[in-house]
Amino acid sequence: MPDTGIGASVRRKEDQRFLTGKGRYTDDLNRPGQVHAVFVRSPHAHATVASVNIAAAAAAPGVIAVLTGKDMEADGVGSLPCGWTVTDKHGEPHKAPDHFPLVRDKVRYVGDHVAVVLAESAIQAKDAAELVEVDYQMLPANVDPSKAMDGPLLHDNAPSNLCYDWELGDQAAVDEALSRAAHVTTVDLVNNRLIPNAIEPRAAIAEFDTGTDSYTLYSTSQNPHLLRLILCAFVLGIPESKLRVIAPDVGGGFGSKIYCYAEETVCTWAARKTGRPVKWTGERSESFLADAHGRDHMTRVQLGMDAEGKFVAMKVDTTANLGAYLSNFATCVPTYLYATLLAGQYTTPVIHCNVKAVFTNTAPVDAYRGAGRPEATYVIERVVEAAAREIGVDPAELRKRNFVPPDAFPYATPVALTYDSGQYALAMDKALELIDYAGFPARREASKAKGKLRGIGFSAYIEACGIAPSAVVGSLGAGVGLYESGQVRFNPTGTVSVFTGSHSHGQGHETTFSQLVSDTLGVPIENVEVVHGDTGSIPFGMGTYGSRSLAVGGSALSKACDKIIEKGKKIAAHLMEASVDDIEFDQGTFRVAGTDKEKAIGEIAFAAYVPHNYPEDLEPGLDETSFYDPLNFTYPAGTHVCELEIDPETGVIEIADWAAVDDFGKVVNPMIVEGQVHGGIAQGVGQAMLENCVYDADGQLLTGSYMDYCMPRADDLPSFKVETTETPCPHNPLGVKGCGEAGAIAAPAAFMNAVTDALGTEDIAMPASPEKVWRIAQAAQAAE
Repeated sequence: MPDTGIGASVRRKEDQRFLTGKGRYTDDLNRPGQVHAVFVRSPHAHATVASVNIAAAAAAPGVIAVLTGKDMEADGVGSLPCGWTVTDKHGEPHKAPDHFPLVRDKVRYVGDHVAVVLAESAIQAKDAAELVEVDYQMLPANVDPSKAMDGPLLHDNAPSNLCYDWELGDQAAVDEALSRAAHVTTVDLVNNRLIPNAIEPRAAIAEFDTGTDSYTLYSTSQNPHLLRLILCAFVLGIPESKLRVIAPDVGGGFGSKIYCYAEETVCTWAARKTGRPVKWTGERSESFLADAHGRDHMTRVQLGMDAEGKFVAMKVDTTANLGAYLSNFATCVPTYLYATLLAGQYTTPVIHCNVKAVFTNTAPVDAYRGAGRPEATYVIERVVEAAAREIGVDPAELRKRNFVPPDAFPYATPVALTYDSGQYALAMDKALELIDYAGFPARREASKAKGKLRGIGFSAYIEACGIAPSAVVGSLGAGVGLYESGQVRFNPTGTVSVFTGSHSHGQGHETTFSQLVSDTLGVPIENVEVVHGDTGSIPFGMGTYGSRSLAVGGSALSKACDKIIEKGKKIAAHLMEASVDDIEFDQGTFRVAGTDKEKAIGEIAFAAYVPHNYPEDLEPGLDETSFYDPLNFTYPAGTHVCELEIDPETGVIEIADWAAVDDFGKVVNPMIVEGQVHGGIAQGVGQAMLENCVYDADGQLLTGSYMDYCMPRADDLPSFKVETTETPCPHNPLGVKGCGEAGAIAAPAAFMNAVTDALGTEDIAMPASPEKVWRIAQAAQAAE
C-alpha cells in the first residue's frame, strides 16, 4: 500500500476532474429562466452623474430591465462595508466613505458601476448597455498617491483624501537611536501596483425562491460564509437563513475573490426584483478595471547600525494607495498586516512605522497574495542589502549577525508580535549551500568575460499566517472572528465526510485534508470526501486567505477527529466489555490494552448508526464538529537567493538560479508545498520583473489588457531549488505554519537585490523591465 499519511507526497485527488474538464465553475452553471447581466461602467475617473437615460436600452431587444443606483436606493440597499476599523494616531477611526454597489451621484474610477442591464442573452445585454446615456459632469482626477492629499477631493467625509494617519512603535526612541547610530542607510522604495489576474474571472448567479422567500447565490468566492454575512447584515438586510452562498470550483483567487463586490450584490438584489435568476460573468477587461488591485506603496526606510553592524533602529514612512473606495479589508493591509512584520527575522530593538493611507481615482486596493507581508519584506530586505553594501559587509553575514537566535524564542518584537519558533541561520546556511554561494565570484567573472552582468540577491523573510486570536484582532478593529470550523462525519459504511469552513481554489485541500483525516483515523484516503464552499452544507467558517487553511482549518479538523476517537473509545469499550480507560487507538483500530481484543473503526461507526448493542448513556451517530481559534499567528520563515545575469545590450534578465529554503513547520504533503512555493516565486518574480499597473494623469488605465500588462511565462523562470527546514509550530495540534504565500513574499526582494547587485545601483524600481535595465546599464557604460 502506498503511503498516504501526513508527510507523503500524495497526488492531488481533485486533479482528476480538473485535468479531464469535469470541474464545475460558476460560469458552467445555468439556472432555468435566467437572465444575463452586463454592467454599464464609467469611462471617466472622476465625474458627477447628472442623469442616466435608460429609455433606449430598456426598449432594446431581449431586455428585461435596466437598473440604476436610484433603484437600489429606493429599495434600501446599503453600502459595501469595510470590515476592519483602524484607529489613527489621534485616536480617531478611519474615514469610511459610502461605497454603493451602483453609484448614486458620482463616479470615482474608470470601471465604477453606473447601471446594470438584464437581458435574455449576454449579447443582448451587452448591446443594450451601449444604449444607456449617462450625462457625466467631468471633475479633475486625483491619481498620484504622492500628491493625493493636495489633489481634488474624492469624498466629502475624507478631508485631504486621507483615510488615516496611523503609527506603530516608539518614534522618539527610534529617532534617538538613529541619531547615535554609527551608520544609517536610507532607501526610497515603490511597491508597484498589481492586478491579480486569476485564471477564472469573477462570476455570479443569483436566484430567488418565492416559495421559501430565500435566495441562492453561486459565486467565485474564497469565503462564502463571510460573503453571506456581509450581504445579509450590511447591504441587503435579509436574514442569513434566507441566503445560501455556494462557491463551486474556483479557478484561483490570490485574495481578489475574498471580497463582497458590487456585481454579486446587484445580481442577488436583482433576482428578487425581476423574479428571474440573474447571471453575470466578468470579462477579462472588467477584471483589469474593477477587481481589487494589490500593493501600491511608497516608502522611505532608514536603518541604523552600530560599529559592528548590529541593527539599532529602523524608521519607516509609507504612503499607501487605497484607491477610490475601501474594499472589505483594505484598511488592515498597510497597518496590522504590514507594520507588525517590520522586525523581519532580526533583533532590531526599536522600530517606528507611520502609514498615511490615501484615496485616489483608481480601482480599490486590498489584499493580494501575501497582503502586507510582501510589502514589509521588501522594505526590510532591500534596506538590509543596501546597508551591507554601504558598510562593506557580506549581505549573508550581516543578516546572520542580526538574526533572532534559536534560544530566544518566544521572541517579542518591538512591533507587537511574539514569534513562537524559528531557526533562521539554518535556512540561510542551507540556501547558501544550494546556490553554491562560494562559487559565485567565479561565475560573476565568467559572465563578465562574456560581456554580461551577474548579480546575487537575498531575501530572509518572515510572515504571520492564520490571523488570530479572534479576541486580539477584535480589539484591533477586525469586524469578524478569525477561527475556523471543521466537521468529521462517519457514514454507517465506514466512509468519512469532511466539512470545512476553509475554501479550496487551487491549494489542494481535498488532498491534504483527506491525508490528515486518513492519517488520524486510519481510514483509507479514498474513503474520505472533503466538502467545502456551500453555506447550506458546512458549519460557519471564515474561508481561505492568509495561508490559514491548514494551520486553522486543519487544526479544527484535527480536534474534530480527536472527538471522534474519544467517542469511539466509549463505543469500543462497551462492545468489548472493557473499561474506557483500557481502550487504545492506533491506525484505525481500537484495542483493549494487554489483550488481543480489537475493533476496526469501521465496525465502531456501524455500531454508532445501528445501535442495537450500544452504551445507554451515549447518543447514536459518529459525527463531530470543532471550532478552532488559534492562540497566536504562525510564523513561516526562510531564505530565498536569486542569481541572475543581465545582457547590458538588451536589458534582458535571465534568472540563472534560485534557491528557496523555507520553514513551514510540519509538512503534510511535500509535493503540494513545493508547488505552492513555485507558484509564489513565479508571482513574486512577475511583480519584480514584469507586472505593473499604470494609470495616466486622467485616471485612464493604461495597462488594461495582456498587451500592456506583462505576466511571467515559463521561459522567464529557472528550475527552482526548493528545500525545507522543520521547526514545528508549538501552539497548534498539527505543528504546521502555512506555505501558500511564502514565495510571493520572498521573491521580489531577492530578485531586486540581485538586479541592483548586478547593476551596481539601488536606483531602480520594480518592475525591472528590460528598458529600465538597459538604460541604467548604458548610462553606466557611458560613465566608464
